[in-house]
Amino acid sequence: MKTYLVGGAVRDRLLGLPPGDRDWVVVGATQAEMEAQGFKAVGRDFPVFLHPDTNEEHALARTERKSGRGYRGFVVDADPSVTLEEDLQRRDFTLNAIAQADDGALVDPYGGVRDIEARVLRHVGPAFVEDPLRVLRAARFMARFAPLGFSIAPDTMALMRTMADSGELDALVPERVWQELRRALASARPSAFLSTLRDCGALAVVLPEVDALYGVPQRAEYHPEVDTGVHQQMVSDMAARLAPGDARIGFAALAHDLGKALTPADVLPKHIGHEHAGVKPVMALCERLKVPVDHRDLAVMACREHLNVHRLDELRDATVVELLTRCDAFRRPERIPWLATVCEADKRGRGGNENADYPQGRTLVRLHEATLRVSARDVAREGMSGPEIGEAVREARVRAVHEARRQA
Repeated sequence: MKTYLVGGAVRDRLLGLPPGDRDWVVVGATQAEMEAQGFKAVGRDFPVFLHPDTNEEHALARTERKSGRGYRGFVVDADPSVTLEEDLQRRDFTLNAIAQADDGALVDPYGGVRDIEARVLRHVGPAFVEDPLRVLRAARFMARFAPLGFSIAPDTMALMRTMADSGELDALVPERVWQELRRALASARPSAFLSTLRDCGALAVVLPEVDALYGVPQRAEYHPEVDTGVHQQMVSDMAARLAPGDARIGFAALAHDLGKALTPADVLPKHIGHEHAGVKPVMALCERLKVPVDHRDLAVMACREHLNVHRLDELRDATVVELLTRCDAFRRPERIPWLATVCEADKRGRGGNENADYPQGRTLVRLHEATLRVSARDVAREGMSGPEIGEAVREARVRAVHEARRQA
């Protein structure tokens, strides 16, 4: 029985990145032998065990054979005779098919080290096409590694196009699509996720609401990039820059302009009312992918309110309080800084605005903080009913906004 460090831990060390979770593959062992050494079996679909001391995952070396449609349609063989090279061969990309022995020596039968040095994301073998999830994984890896200079090998992209055309991506369950999207949005360059999927024809399958933005023109005086899809990529990257690793803000940034795909052709390049038209496709996207509620709520708020935040200085004091109320900002005060960040990403995610100041975000947070200092206890008078107290609180919040603006 021999144990090797595999996968991301080896890859990230070679890339000079901070180490993450460590995964191990065990060659020449049976489940009974693993359990006899104190390992705890946890794998449902294939034999995975937790180390009795480190709790790190150890999987028996295995091969996989396609037996049905989708990413679950595989027969797994974890016989002790399966070799390390056979186990590595079933992996998705060469940079993930490198193992490290106890003495530090690398086992690299498929050229992963070479591809890391060349900054190329390349599939291991023809079995790549058997798992449709790998198309999304390729795009997600690009969201993480594009800043390091990575590109996708032409033959790998060709296979991804074949997979998108085959209809296999229809077999992906929403939870897996969301998992890959969430991780991409938390990466350094989400635009690479979108552009990779679009280049291979998969974006229209998994995110049709986003794909529909490409080719839709905007007014050049506000959007020098013109194409709404290009703007969306810029906004997503700006959100990643302003809130690194925050997929909640990243998703709201991704969904904020979906209404522009619904603008009638005779109105273009104007998008009158797109902020309200976009709420329906945002909700449909969230329902289809089973997006978490907090992500969905922020996305809806950003879609509906981003223009109001951009023109915040033009809004009446009472209108500002109405905006905050719609966002449930008095019970969920954390939402307003999030909304301000998404709106800043939208404003700076366009040609020539990358380093622009966005005082509206700071103003929104400051006005909100002023309203939070209003207490029902302080404004209620004896004999007031519930609705009367509510109106008194609203009026006090309007005065608080007015005073905060006056003191600015």
